[in-house]
Amino acid sequence: MITKTIMCPKCRNQITIEGNPGERKYITCPNCKTNGVFNFPQQESTAQSEEGPLAVEIKNLTKMYNGQKAVDNLSFSVKKGEVFGFLGPNGAGKTTTIKALLGLIHENAGELRINGHNMKNNYIKAKKELGYLPERANFYDNLNPVQTLNFFCELKGVDKSVVKPLIREVGLEEAQNKKVGNFSKGMRQLLGVAQTMIGNPSIYILDEPMGGLDARWVKTIRDKIKLLNEQGSTVIFSSHILSEVQNICHRVAIINKGRLIALDTVENLNKYLKIKPRLEITIKDLTGKVPEVINNLKGVESASAKDDVLFITCESKIRVKVISALEEAGFEIYNIKTIEPSLEEAFMKLITMEEGGGR
Repeated sequence: MITKTIMCPKCRNQITIEGNPGERKYITCPNCKTNGVFNFPQQESTAQSEEGPLAVEIKNLTKMYNGQKAVDNLSFSVKKGEVFGFLGPNGAGKTTTIKALLGLIHENAGELRINGHNMKNNYIKAKKELGYLPERANFYDNLNPVQTLNFFCELKGVDKSVVKPLIREVGLEEAQNKKVGNFSKGMRQLLGVAQTMIGNPSIYILDEPMGGLDARWVKTIRDKIKLLNEQGSTVIFSSHILSEVQNICHRVAIINKGRLIALDTVENLNKYLKIKPRLEITIKDLTGKVPEVINNLKGVESASAKDDVLFITCESKIRVKVISALEEAGFEIYNIKTIEPSLEEAFMKLITMEEGGGR
């Protein structure tokens, strides 16, 4: 017997249910009377790491096209319940890896496990654990959201009673009777998120979910990813918007030329790469010139200026010396900000190192 705590999509009430592996349970929320369905997984995962159970395991994955390795002996794992960023430059092998995880291509070598299920031996069980949002979610333009999700329910063998709660949960209730062909890209992405949630998967794989969206829709998708994770789901997503990855991911993996070059938290990557915070100092009448007193100050690694803002990279212990030197030289300081290292800086430095640029 398996015990699960789930959340009502309408009133957010927590409901505890019990069932056997593989059982489909029809549920009525005791608070708001909303009907829904939950599919218990075929078996509980036994995959473990030192830090806890694993949602995804990739071991020595290799995939070749025309004699060229798109993915080269790639290994990493994703822990249950984490938001995991999967990054790399164009052509690094991200999409190939994702397709292998989804069973859309056959690897040349390696092993893939989803919640402990081997993708070769337990393909159907593994696939039921996954919800996938491609970079470009395509739907039939002549259907509305309800018809679209009904179609996917039929494909997945899921009761259609989940459709309207899902539409409500992603914020498309007011557009549920409009044709998808009239949707903005942001609305299509939200419909795509709803589609991935059909069948209540435990793992979401989102490929560039925020690509091409304006700030309002980026925030909406970001909040939805956070909510899915708060409800206990594992979320793996790739993105070129590195600030968003930095904001919501517990860990990130960076690959280049099909190989893993980094796997850690953003904070630890910055420490390893020795990327230092920057000072941004606003100075009256600076006019885009770096003061000579800064150029001569020991411990300053780099300095540049734009208009009235001075940018300085230095060790934390000499920041006070920087400010004192400017004030003693007669400069009038309006504002001081410390800019912490970003994932983008770590990403660019790692790629440069990997391609022979050195540390």
